[in-house]
Amino acid sequence: MTSAAEETRQRVVKLVQELLVDEDDRSAVTPALISEKIDLVLTMRPRWGEGLDREAVTDELIRRFSLWIGEDTTLKNDAGHEAWLVAARKRNWRYWQRYREWLERRLSYKAVEALDKSTDSVLAMLEDPLREGAWDRRGLVVGHVQSGKTGHYSGLICKAADAGYKIVIVLAGLHNNLRSQTQMRLDEAFLGYETKPNHEDILPIGVSEIDGDPAIRPNYATNRTNGGDFNAGIAQKLGITPEQRPWLFVVKKNKTVLERLLRWIRNHVANVHDPETGRRIVTNLPLFLIDDEADHASVDTGETVLDSDGKPDPDHQPTAINRLTRRILHSFSRSAYVGYTATPFANIFIHERGETREEGPDLFPASFIVNLAAPSNYIGPGKVFGTNGKDGREGGLPLVKQVDDYCSSDGVGGWMPPKHRNGHQPLVDGEDTLPESLNEAVDAFVLACAIRSLRGQVDAHSSMLVHVTRFTSVQKAVHSQVEERVRHIKQRLTRRIGHEPVVAALRGLWERDFRPTTSDMADKHPDLVHGDTFGWEEIEAELADTVSDIQVRMINGTAKDALDYADHDGAGLKVIAIGGDKLARGLTLEGLTVSYFLRASKMYDTLMQMGRWFGYRPGYLDLCRLYTTGELCEWFGHIADASEELREEFDLMAASGATPREYGLKVQSHPVLLVTSRLKMRSARNLMLSFSGQLLETVAFHRETDVLERNLAAARRLVSSLGMPEGNPVRVRNGTRQAWRGYLWEGVPAADVVDFLVAYRTHPEAHKVNSVLLSQFIQSLVAEGELTNWTVALIGGGDGKPAAFRDGVSVDMLQRAAHGAHSDRYSIRRLMSPRDEAIDLDEAAWTAALAVTRAAFHADPARHGSGEPPDAPNGPAIRRIRGFGAEGVPARPDRGVLFIYAIDPDLAGPEAGLPLGAPPVVAFAISFPDSRSGAKVEYKVNNVAWEQEYGAAD
Repeated sequence: MTSAAEETRQRVVKLVQELLVDEDDRSAVTPALISEKIDLVLTMRPRWGEGLDREAVTDELIRRFSLWIGEDTTLKNDAGHEAWLVAARKRNWRYWQRYREWLERRLSYKAVEALDKSTDSVLAMLEDPLREGAWDRRGLVVGHVQSGKTGHYSGLICKAADAGYKIVIVLAGLHNNLRSQTQMRLDEAFLGYETKPNHEDILPIGVSEIDGDPAIRPNYATNRTNGGDFNAGIAQKLGITPEQRPWLFVVKKNKTVLERLLRWIRNHVANVHDPETGRRIVTNLPLFLIDDEADHASVDTGETVLDSDGKPDPDHQPTAINRLTRRILHSFSRSAYVGYTATPFANIFIHERGETREEGPDLFPASFIVNLAAPSNYIGPGKVFGTNGKDGREGGLPLVKQVDDYCSSDGVGGWMPPKHRNGHQPLVDGEDTLPESLNEAVDAFVLACAIRSLRGQVDAHSSMLVHVTRFTSVQKAVHSQVEERVRHIKQRLTRRIGHEPVVAALRGLWERDFRPTTSDMADKHPDLVHGDTFGWEEIEAELADTVSDIQVRMINGTAKDALDYADHDGAGLKVIAIGGDKLARGLTLEGLTVSYFLRASKMYDTLMQMGRWFGYRPGYLDLCRLYTTGELCEWFGHIADASEELREEFDLMAASGATPREYGLKVQSHPVLLVTSRLKMRSARNLMLSFSGQLLETVAFHRETDVLERNLAAARRLVSSLGMPEGNPVRVRNGTRQAWRGYLWEGVPAADVVDFLVAYRTHPEAHKVNSVLLSQFIQSLVAEGELTNWTVALIGGGDGKPAAFRDGVSVDMLQRAAHGAHSDRYSIRRLMSPRDEAIDLDEAAWTAALAVTRAAFHADPARHGSGEPPDAPNGPAIRRIRGFGAEGVPARPDRGVLFIYAIDPDLAGPEAGLPLGAPPVVAFAISFPDSRSGAKVEYKVNNVAWEQEYGAAD
């Protein structure tokens, strides 16, 4: 499809969508009704019918009308804020109106309406730019990974400019490629023309197609070229006067660039001296500053960023970038700061640094934090890896392929051992070639591109990402190996000489993987995937042309990485990108289809790179593949769980009207830090943690017989010390009977629980569950009169053999399959069934917890499969009601709940690595009630062994 044909298709889609929106019953949008509306549009514009792919138009509109979008959640503090945003104020907003109409060509009307509502709510929490006097608002927007944050802040910038903000600064990444990509997007969405070094050479693009009036054309100080950042040449020539149209600056987070910008603001824009400090400040122009990837390099962590050779990079000092960002804000008497991030624990890493005379306040988002919801066509970690359920992760998509042939079994030799050095030669059995798993990944990309062509997506961009090393020299070697592989396939398929083995390999991959996966996903996810009607012969006929279009590139951090997509609009770039750290977080690889990820030395960065695999995959989700290690899958599971835990906490606090600072205090002592501190170390600071309001469960266990015996003995000692239990508890909830196989004791003294924890030996890889730390925490709260009175539940009902804990007390052991093969431990996905946690609640407390859950519930497809409110209380609500009570339900901060389980070693599977004749594996979980006590326990961070294994984080 040519770019002209694609533009016609977009126009038809937009007009038909507008006609369908006017229908009384939007749920009755059928192919027949769409066809009727297409005919209507074509009677007005008959020439649009020439070569129009009506089926593609129909599919796109069916997809748009089946979309649903969740609701944002907000914590805010309105102290000193004056409400100002009313409908009348928006009447003549032309920047937003043209952006909205431009988006409607590409997006569902529901998505555009949701963006309008969401950006309105963020803008309303900023100050009115026309408000006199000094003011300062700082907020944070937390999106899902690759979920459209740029589109959100583009809309917010349009509205801010409409409202009267005059200077717009966007801090965009550490490298030129991401800065250029951000500039190009804002050229389309806000400026309406291509930015070039020569200001006379103006080419209208994007929103100018809707409204290209030069009278509203914003000014720009930076451009899309590699050298287009704010430089000395620009600084000398640039002068800004108050009556002019808004100015846009898109700059890197780079010490030199920000120093230059700050100097220019103070010398050329500032209009008065601050009488108190003598600083030159700007009082006549309100500033709007967007901080993209706000957790990266803007947060004053005191960490050192290293370049690809492991040397400190003086231009990328987080402390310096934090200081300069604050100074720029502090140079304006009227300023608004909005950070954007998808890193779920970014909020944790924003530490409150005291206000200083030169820098002003810290970047903590004291005014608001917004959690953005995602639309139902967003493919996030929850959809890919599944969500936590009774039997581990439930759901998930069959797109992840675990690889283990990249290094020798001892992890020291082979193609790409985890601890390889700069200059490493990637060889397989001494040969300069790729491991079989990467050969297959390249084949998968060729197949995916060919099938996309048959689906009418021949002109869409398609990308493959190979991320296996941070060293440039090693990337070059991988680049030449991948290039040789692609050249070999191309040669065989185009010359048709010796092509049989290549075709056989591609056909085999299609038959054993692609065909069944597409069919399976079309059955299970008809809203996301449609089955194919073509067979192998049609695919084979596409292969030669497809592979001839594939280019193999190194991503080196320059603007060219981003520019090439724009240059190939209408033709479709097919690229295999080889990259490392310079892949710059946030750089979008258009049409990312296949990814091949190994653990680069910095674990956290690798996981964040992996994150770009999420996003939107319209019409080709079933063709996407992620080749990676079991270890990275496991860690992504940890990250997804940590993210969901913080979002649930956030929802509850938002429902109760908490402020961002209250949330900040809460998460700075959240046990999720026991996971994240391993990933993003912040020097060797010890953590002060509170477990109040948390659920902790053991999912990693020692395998040695003596440790297993010791843990079994600890559990038997505890059970033997308890009185008569309630056997096989039954609870009636909402008219439904719930039953458990096991035993329940109430009124157990805290000392008995502490003795059990002291005797039980947790595994160091259990992350959040450290028995010594937990026993110390319980003792510190007992001293304050809390956690004195425990409920202990011994839960069975599994498929395993019986395990005896004392005379007359035995339970059928659980079956929990090993999650991955580990050399030092037996790991499982999930221990508890979610319903277990409410076993101690009576019906009134259970009903109150359900009410809290529903009040905090915000439909979000990235987190919940449907938009339906929950029918059972979630963990945070159970713990809140237990600790704080509710109307007619007494608060019980004295009552913790200890759950004990026995796992059958014979049913754990060979990957568990448990010795023959191993005793039952005793596991436990603790549900701590919420508490108003500020008690915390110190966790001594020991990252030496971790850093030796994984390398220090940035």
